[in-house]
Amino acid sequence: MSEAHPANEVEGAVRAYLDHRASLDRGEAPWASVAEFFTEDAVFVDAAWGRVEGRDGIAKLMTDAMVGLEAFSYPTDIVAFDGDDVLIKWRQVVTGLPGGDLEHTGVTILRYAGDGLFSFEEDLMNVAVVGADLLNAGWEPGPGFNMPPADPPR
Repeated sequence: MSEAHPANEVEGAVRAYLDHRASLDRGEAPWASVAEFFTEDAVFVDAAWGRVEGRDGIAKLMTDAMVGLEAFSYPTDIVAFDGDDVLIKWRQVVTGLPGGDLEHTGVTILRYAGDGLFSFEEDLMNVAVVGADLLNAGWEPGPGFNMPPADPPR
């Protein structure tokens, strides 16, 4: 295992990443722009959509997965660092539902690779509970919504 990057470098990259994610919640950039924070050979694993590789794969995943979810936001609650490994606890918040607002907890695991870029991300959340809660709350997807694949690449 290689030696970790300086803590202030890792923290600066994570802050830039989280600031960008907050701008996505505000609709200020396309979700595909998240890919700019990853190495060309990065791996991204999503709880519902599965595993993709490379910056282009990440951009496509974000484009496909986030359309129709404009009422969703993802505020960050906790960030923890251990060398190049980062854990982020966040919430998926959905407002304006007939059955009331919803919140679900999610966790992101990141691996910092240097030069402000990450080589790995895995997003974890209980998608079965999220799906059931959205259905019970009367959620309707926005225009262009795509269902995750029935058998995503793992």
